[in-house]
Amino acid sequence: MSFGLIEILTLAGSLGLFIYGMKVMSEGLQKVAGRRMRVVLRSMTASRLRGVLTGFVSTVVIQSSSASTVMVVGFVNAGLLRVRQAISVIMGANIGTTVKALLVSWAVFADFSITKLAVPIIGIAFPLLFVRTSGTKAFAELLIGTALLFLGIEFMKHAVPVPSPEALAFLRDLSTGGLPSVLLFVFIGTALTAIIQSSSASVALTLVLCEQGTIGYEMAAALVLGENIGTTVTANIAALVTSAWAKRAARAHLVFNVIGVAWALLVFKPYLHVIDAYVRTAFGGSPYTDPSMIKWALTALHISFNVLNTLLLVSFIPTLERIVTWMVPARNQVDEEYRLEYLDADIPLSPEVSLIEARREIARFGKVTHDMLRMTRDLLLAKEATARDQLMQRMARYEQITDRIEVEVGRYLTKTSTEARNEEVSTRIRGMLSIVGDLERVGDIFFQMSKAMERKLDDRLWFTPEQRQNLLSMLEVLDQAFDVMHANLDVDQEQVKLDAAVEVEQRINAMRDQLRVQHYRSIEQGDYNIRSGLVYNDLFSSCEKVGDHLINVSEALAGEM
Repeated sequence: MSFGLIEILTLAGSLGLFIYGMKVMSEGLQKVAGRRMRVVLRSMTASRLRGVLTGFVSTVVIQSSSASTVMVVGFVNAGLLRVRQAISVIMGANIGTTVKALLVSWAVFADFSITKLAVPIIGIAFPLLFVRTSGTKAFAELLIGTALLFLGIEFMKHAVPVPSPEALAFLRDLSTGGLPSVLLFVFIGTALTAIIQSSSASVALTLVLCEQGTIGYEMAAALVLGENIGTTVTANIAALVTSAWAKRAARAHLVFNVIGVAWALLVFKPYLHVIDAYVRTAFGGSPYTDPSMIKWALTALHISFNVLNTLLLVSFIPTLERIVTWMVPARNQVDEEYRLEYLDADIPLSPEVSLIEARREIARFGKVTHDMLRMTRDLLLAKEATARDQLMQRMARYEQITDRIEVEVGRYLTKTSTEARNEEVSTRIRGMLSIVGDLERVGDIFFQMSKAMERKLDDRLWFTPEQRQNLLSMLEVLDQAFDVMHANLDVDQEQVKLDAAVEVEQRINAMRDQLRVQHYRSIEQGDYNIRSGLVYNDLFSSCEKVGDHLINVSEALAGEM
């Protein structure tokens, strides 16, 4: 089959349809996702086991791990799932796809595809676009986006010609090189599945190659392992137009399968011999000597690999999340949306472990409020209207983030308190709740400071160079108070430096008193506008209030509340 300009454009159009469907589906989810849908998804992924079960069932139903994984990426992009929850669903999807591998081996329902429902879905959604209700239109967009996504997957499969077994006959000459050949066939399996966008088609092609005697059991097993990596490409393509959080979910699928293939290669020959023993017991033949037994051996490999990989890595989901967070850092404003990094929905059995994770999340919370201080300083110095508007918008977004963190961390600590068995743990929980409350109020104060500066600009009021420098000096001392708080958040209670926190708090109070005296004297002497002076007084007084909350944090960390 030739692959000319028309075929290239067809492939590009299929890819474009797929990515556009992902975008429309994600935007529709964001509009449709009310509180009820969030509650349902949260319940379905409330624990790692539930998340795995959700991924398994959804993949069995729609018979496509690629489609279910892409939808998970869309849920993360819409803010309905956290990355940590998405990883457990992806693990379940990997197990769910083994059911189709079993059906392929039996040649039953192998051609079933959810994409056959794509056009009827559009037929249902199209009339809903003309309904005036915004919720109904959003639901129609969600349906159309989902249908386009499925059509894109189907068109991509057909846009690339599947190589025939005859075209792959050269693999026979590459299969006699020992370990290098195994690694080569893993790479070929990865590339083959990435190109034809269907792990089922890759498995079916592998079985045909085995039946024709082109490759043997070991090289076929290496192909199947590579196909597990290749099937992650679809989700990563879908994530191209999404936020960093959705990209992390897609990368998690890749990392999860790569780690699995790595351990499988380390025990490759013993692993295959165990499967050989099972096939000889269950079907009366060995895949090493009987090509007709290879399909059952590969099916057992596919199923056992995905199940074992999930069992091995399900306890390391937080570690996987940190790896993909490092791989995909936030780079723009869309990616600034805060998601809990250390707290999982299911409370660990040990309250002590819960408090360690909560402490780390609170340390991140402290950095969020510290960022608001830096934005306040930038806002004070900004000269261009565009830069000021962007800073105002970021301050408003961060204030909403602090409110949400207080609620979610508070809910987590409250659940943890029900598992507390001694007074010491209960005391630590009360201290953390107090810290979360103080940090949320710090965010409120910085937001109010930004609104005060916004009013000053709207009223065309200006600070004198001396006023601006005094405020910058106050923010500089406040910056030092944040550094002390961060240091205390990163150490155990016995190592908290309360003296350093008290010293910087005293400096803040002294500076506030000094600026207040100078302020009143300047007003009496008419050195500057009274209205701008009132804003100036509000700002340095607000800085002192932030200092009060920061010392409260250090005192709570030291056990003094």
